[in-house]
Amino acid sequence: GGGARYPYPKEVWSPAGGWWTRPANWRANTAILFAGILVTSYGVWTVSADKEVRYNEPIRPIPSMRWAKQYQGAKEGDKAAS
Repeated sequence: GGGARYPYPKEVWSPAGGWWTRPANWRANTAILFAGILVTSYGVWTVSADKEVRYNEPIRPIPSMRWAKQYQGAKEGDKAAS
């Protein structure tokens, strides 16, 4: 599909792999990249949750209250007072 492959210069380098690339290990490369993205995202999430502080109390519950340390202590304090 799309016509015949035309001659192209062999000395051209491209970070995407150049013309008509089909690396044999594309599945492994994709898995490694996906794992790297997951590890990086988890690290950013953890640091963000550790540093999160709200100076004004939310009017209604918000999702980040589930993992923010500021509100985890409040939940434990409520349980101890009961």
